[in-house]
Amino acid sequence: MTAIKHALQRDIFTPNDERLLSIVNVCKAGKKKKNCFLCATVTTERPVQVKVVKVKKSDKGDFYKRQIAWALRDLAVVDAKDAIKENPEFDLHFEKIYKWVASSTAEKNAFISCIWKLNQRYLRKKIDFVNVSSQLLEESVPSGENQSVTGGDEEVVDEYQELNAREEQDIEIMMEDCEYAISNAEAFAEKLSRELQVLDGANIQSIMASEKQVNILMKLLDEALKEVDQIELKLSSYEEMLQSVKEQMDQISESNHLIHLSNTNNVKLLSEIEFLVNHMDLAKGHIRALQEGDLASSRGIEACTNAADALLQCMNVALRPGHDMLLAVKQQQQRFSDLRELFARRLASHLNNVFVQQGHDQSSTLAQHSVELTLPNHHPFHRDLLRYAKLMEWLKSTDYGKYEGLTKNYMDYLSRLYEREIKDFFEVAKIKMTGTTKESKKFATLPRKESAVKQETESLHGSSGKLTGSTSSLNKLSVQSSGNRRSQSSSLLDMGNMSASDLDVADRTKFDKIFEQVLSELEPLCLAEQDFISKFFKLQQHQSMPGTMAEAEDLDGGTLSRQHNCGTPLPVSSEKDMIRQMMIKIFRCIEPELNNLIALGDKIDSFNSLYMLVKMSHHVWTAQNVDPASFLSTTLGNVLVTVKRNFDKCISNQIRQMEEVKISKKSKVGILPFVAEFEEFAGLAESIFKNAERRGDLDKAYTKLIRGVFVNVEKVANESQKTPRDVVMMENFHHIFATLSRLKISCLEAEKKEAKQKYTDNLQAYVIYSLGQPLEKLNHFFEGVEARVAQGIREEEVSYQLAFNKQELRKVIKEYPGKEVKKGLDNLYKKVDKHLCEEENLLQVVWHSMQDEFIRQYKHFEGLIARCYPGSGITMEFTIQDILDYFSSIAQSH
Repeated sequence: MTAIKHALQRDIFTPNDERLLSIVNVCKAGKKKKNCFLCATVTTERPVQVKVVKVKKSDKGDFYKRQIAWALRDLAVVDAKDAIKENPEFDLHFEKIYKWVASSTAEKNAFISCIWKLNQRYLRKKIDFVNVSSQLLEESVPSGENQSVTGGDEEVVDEYQELNAREEQDIEIMMEDCEYAISNAEAFAEKLSRELQVLDGANIQSIMASEKQVNILMKLLDEALKEVDQIELKLSSYEEMLQSVKEQMDQISESNHLIHLSNTNNVKLLSEIEFLVNHMDLAKGHIRALQEGDLASSRGIEACTNAADALLQCMNVALRPGHDMLLAVKQQQQRFSDLRELFARRLASHLNNVFVQQGHDQSSTLAQHSVELTLPNHHPFHRDLLRYAKLMEWLKSTDYGKYEGLTKNYMDYLSRLYEREIKDFFEVAKIKMTGTTKESKKFATLPRKESAVKQETESLHGSSGKLTGSTSSLNKLSVQSSGNRRSQSSSLLDMGNMSASDLDVADRTKFDKIFEQVLSELEPLCLAEQDFISKFFKLQQHQSMPGTMAEAEDLDGGTLSRQHNCGTPLPVSSEKDMIRQMMIKIFRCIEPELNNLIALGDKIDSFNSLYMLVKMSHHVWTAQNVDPASFLSTTLGNVLVTVKRNFDKCISNQIRQMEEVKISKKSKVGILPFVAEFEEFAGLAESIFKNAERRGDLDKAYTKLIRGVFVNVEKVANESQKTPRDVVMMENFHHIFATLSRLKISCLEAEKKEAKQKYTDNLQAYVIYSLGQPLEKLNHFFEGVEARVAQGIREEEVSYQLAFNKQELRKVIKEYPGKEVKKGLDNLYKKVDKHLCEEENLLQVVWHSMQDEFIRQYKHFEGLIARCYPGSGITMEFTIQDILDYFSSIAQSH
């Protein structure tokens, strides 16, 4: 180890002006054994800096390198792990904790001892040595002496003490007086020795001269001691005299203490009595209000509210320790409990009577609203009940059982009242949708159970709200006196005996207004009731209730399972859940009635699902902006799912009916019914979905419908026998292109281009096919000429072919003089007129295209004659001008 220390001092620390004081061979705890050395060093220059340096052997193993250094002032704790047993492990706490294992306990102890000595000598901030044996730590480090810091058997390093300023100044003066102090140190030292001897002699003489003065001082001290003894005797006598006075003063002090203690107790007792009297005394007026106060008048309600608050304050007063053992306090608490029970019973009974009385008053207004599409206004009822809101809050905090009972009674009563009102309201809506004014009058005059319309519409719904009932009852609702309406749902094809054009747009607008009015009436009704429940039952002030409603809604059966009798209340996580459960119980009939109304509207006309989807989506969006988790938002969201399902079913039915279309074999096809119906559907949908939230649903439906239209147009065109396929394709795709161009539906731009392309392609195909018939032989002749050229025969050599020589050409041309050509074109015009339908008005377009194509063919024939029969002088017996005259005269004559 000594050799390693000298090598480290020579190679690493001497170049850095440092001295190595202690070294320990260590490795990191818990890892593979990679040895390194921890070195304690000090700098040779002032101010002295003390460091702990980690030295590691290089990978090649031929020299050591300095890896990391820590300042000793940054060391906070030295943990030796065990102060009793020998243990090579120790920790150094710098900014992070470094755990080490020394190669031997002796090296570890020597290193820690060196660190302790360096800390004592150089650092103001002392390091905390934990689990270190006291034998390693010296009690103190003497100052002014040479000290050494050792580590095991390492060399001793001499240390020195710095001179102070005065000593430095004296030495400088002395050295200035002796000029040879530096050049001749021995002479200087000899001079100092002589001067020191002179000073020692002078000191001895001075001590011997002061002996007489010392003797005088000793005599004076003896006299002073005698005087002290006399003073002590006098003080002892004084103390005996004061002892009796002290006993008398102690008796007086004890008496005063007892008086003070009695006075303090009296003050505290008076304070306790005043506290009980001030906080547990209820005024007679409050007691009278609680016992017999009028709960029907506003003044009486206010007095009862104040009295209830005062009683609650008295009951909730925080008694001090021991108060509850006083008989008077117990009697007063029992009196308060009796008053609370009495008033809670009176309040609950009165509010139940108010519920019943308000119900009778509300029922009297049902007849007035039965013939109108409006719901009764419950604002007066809510306004009267809100006067009791503070009392309900008091009841909730003092007697939760009665509060819960009132909540249950309110829900039971209101659910029946709202069920009557909402069912009557929806009956009127159904009557207005079907348009039976006579039955509407009957409904207003006959008793509710005898309403014929109700009996019919009841067959539309059951417990689950799905459409049931016989076909006859549905027909009674949907088939009305107006003869120009469809009795069944509209589609892209005829359904029953009526067509889509028979549907009056005013009836759809009427349905839209009725459906909107239904939703507009339901929304404020639900919001007003929810706001009233929150305010009246004071739910907004409680985030969670310890004992919540004792009722759970069974939505499948429409019944409630009552649980508070068995003592297991239904847990509700927050006041919003409690409000939602109350709303579900009170308005349990809204969702089934809305589903029945939707089913009726869809049965009357499936296009009504478009109106319902837009209106319902808007109301759902509005409700979710107010409160996404509210009853209204959830209910309308559930109904929206049904509306969306009906909308999808309407689209699917239309596509299925396209696929089932059958075309008469004896008549021309014309514009297919589902093409015309798509135009009607798109026009209606664009007007309905303008600025609607569910535009994406319509775009998806457009894509499905237009694909179905395209596929089935081609299917019908391929199956058509009376009308050529090209005509069916041309007319229908022209109609589709015109419809999409007019409506400008952005999601169908690709389909619009496709429809135009199909229209153009089939128009061209029909024109080419039709023109081949009037000049059939001429066409065949020139097709043969083109075939020979295609086979490799030169154009000027075609005339040498036997079947295509000049004589054959003249013979064919003679068969088509001008009169024959005009006659053939006239027959072609008549044939095209028979193929085309009048609805699309494409006859002139087709005829003009035929004219252009005929002229193109004429020029093509002339070019073949010029190239294949040069110099023959053969020409057609009619000119281009003749062709123009033929086409013009034929068009004008028809």
